[in-house]
Amino acid sequence: MTYRRILLKVSGEALGRSESGRGLDLDAIGLLCRQVTEVVRSGCGVAIVCGGGNILRGAELGESGARRASADYMGMLATIINGLALSDGLEREGLDTRVLTAIEIHQVAEPFVRRRALAHLERGRVVILAGGLGVPLFTTDSAAAQRAIELRCDVLLKATKVSGVYSSDPAIDPDAELYDELSYMDVISRELGVMDGTAITLCRENDLPVIVFDLFEEGNLQRVVRGENLGTKIGS
Repeated sequence: MTYRRILLKVSGEALGRSESGRGLDLDAIGLLCRQVTEVVRSGCGVAIVCGGGNILRGAELGESGARRASADYMGMLATIINGLALSDGLEREGLDTRVLTAIEIHQVAEPFVRRRALAHLERGRVVILAGGLGVPLFTTDSAAAQRAIELRCDVLLKATKVSGVYSSDPAIDPDAELYDELSYMDVISRELGVMDGTAITLCRENDLPVIVFDLFEEGNLQRVVRGENLGTKIGS
């Protein structure tokens, strides 16, 4: 196995209904949970950061006139809903999970403490990290990069519904080129929009590789963890 501990970043829309990306789709959650179960049982430690865009996007609400900080806190709460949904799905597959949040909400989750999260991972539990970084103005991509570094993950895996990073939107441009590899600076200078600039910079400064891949083909997560050439790898 190439990677012994991974941080899996899942967008909220990936958990939503296929036609709108909104709400919660139990089939999509089930597909994700089956793949995570497969890699955990093969000996890989898994931490997950989930977005909340299927329920509410703080940035969009802010653009509509809400105060940005308030809108971002609402978005953080949306990620906690998704974290609980993932925890439920994984436990139905027989895994032990812990939801840790950057915002304290004791009735449903533990507060994020780095040493506690590491202890859970070392005991074979799936750690679901919700609430972003607990402060406004930072995306869940930045939270994923930060947590992957804190938890000594080997790689940050960004799950999408396309095969990797393209030169343009493949749904619009039939000539869009799929990249096999990119440097951190390629992503920044070409403004590819894979992750926000803060997240990419964190990964570059800490030499944390990023792989962008299609999670929604059964078995792809296991293939990536085994080191198969899948998706787009971003690194030095």
